[in-house]
Amino acid sequence: MKKTKITADARLTIGEISPNLYSSFLEHLGRAVYEGIYEPGHPTADEDGFRGDVLELIRELGVPMVRYPGGNFLSGYDWRDGIGPKEARPTRLDLAWFSTETNAFGTDEFMKWCKKANITPMMAVNMGTGSIKDAAELVEYCNHAGGTTISDLRRANGAEEPYNVRYWCIGNEMDGPWQIGHLTAEEYGKKAREAAKVMRWANGELKEDNGTVWGSAPLKLIVSGSSNHEIETFPEWDRVVLEHTYPQVDYLSMHRYYMYDPSSPRPLEDFLGSADDMKEYIGTLRATIEYVRAKLRTRKRVRISFDEWNIWTVTAPRREPLWKSAPHLLEDVYTFRDALVFAGLMNTLINSCDIVGIACLAQLVNVIAPIMTETGGGVYRQTSFYPFKYIAGAARGKAVRTFSDSDSFATKYGTARTINEAIAYDEEAHTVAVSLCNYGEEACELSLELNGFGELVPESYIEMTGELDARNTFEDPNAVTPHRRDLPIMEGGATSFVLPPMSWSLLVFRN
Repeated sequence: MKKTKITADARLTIGEISPNLYSSFLEHLGRAVYEGIYEPGHPTADEDGFRGDVLELIRELGVPMVRYPGGNFLSGYDWRDGIGPKEARPTRLDLAWFSTETNAFGTDEFMKWCKKANITPMMAVNMGTGSIKDAAELVEYCNHAGGTTISDLRRANGAEEPYNVRYWCIGNEMDGPWQIGHLTAEEYGKKAREAAKVMRWANGELKEDNGTVWGSAPLKLIVSGSSNHEIETFPEWDRVVLEHTYPQVDYLSMHRYYMYDPSSPRPLEDFLGSADDMKEYIGTLRATIEYVRAKLRTRKRVRISFDEWNIWTVTAPRREPLWKSAPHLLEDVYTFRDALVFAGLMNTLINSCDIVGIACLAQLVNVIAPIMTETGGGVYRQTSFYPFKYIAGAARGKAVRTFSDSDSFATKYGTARTINEAIAYDEEAHTVAVSLCNYGEEACELSLELNGFGELVPESYIEMTGELDARNTFEDPNAVTPHRRDLPIMEGGATSFVLPPMSWSLLVFRN
């Protein structure tokens, strides 16, 4: 049997784990919104048309913040189409996804839904067909108390008090030729800088030369970085955009999706190496941010918003004709193999928490999502639901640096670790959470040594294993779920146990 040792010390921390690392994303794409979170007439729908069964699972998932309304959809969207009396809202062609948008769900509905779901809204402004004036006026609609035409329009639409939205994305994937209104880095950087400026002004922010900020609580602005690290403009795009916007923004966005490609020479190994590739991608953006910071001679530190990440079978066929409203698009059904890689990606985000302050699982319902619904019917948890739920619930406080003698294996990205781990220490809650992926085809005897955490007692131990192609469905919603394991014996901060081949495990200790 293979043997691996992992050591961690409470004094060697990576950084604080922001709760926003466990955020998600809703786009007007497929059935993410319509027939996902919003389905008037559904047996569980409330007076606002929000599905109660979906709300219940989202609360279970523990998502703190949701990005909205896109995505590629954003770059052709006029936010004014989605407000006011529903019978007067226009129906539009959605050129991003070749669908028809009814606009029955818009900004006000999203804000109501966020309140019921106990979720912080992360709004996005259109930098494709939209202007900087449109961006400023959406901030005014959401955040200005009243007394202007636009803020009074919100009040007339039923929201007397401002929404006070703090997190704002300035566009989406503007580096991509597929984007409506695609711009070069120079063009986007200049436009984003001006958008950021007027958005802050619309929020009542005035910054003096000495750094004092007057007015409302400052916005947290996210500038659009590279859509992936394989596009030819990466990372030059990020450098140019940051040089234009660094003083105005707080985060640089990054996006990345991973897929299992059965046609590649070593499909399993390449897929299992996704977490190590994500680590390299984050590292390059970290270096780019630091270069711009040094060049501008500023002490301000911009962080990363990894506001789209997931596993996505990009070759999934279109299931509906063009121009259908709420078509069945990108409804990937995840396997245990996907859940195993998914857990490793979450480990990487935790281990990068010193630079990644926000991460949004894309998406939340139906579209490459952990939750799947049936129109007028039931709902079930996909395999990826479980590592997200349990890691997000347990890995809080600070990420702790680990030292491992794990074996490695070759992938198209280079080498990847056979045992992929993350450890979090929540000093206030007195817990240590250890997330472990065994990407080997053999069982592994793991020796775990946790120093400086005080006297630890094992509290819980769950594990996911199974056939790699196994999946949950409406007919068999519990085919792949975690199961409880007997707690290991702890002596002096050390313990050992066996990780099954191709498995994900989560242990929680208490001091």
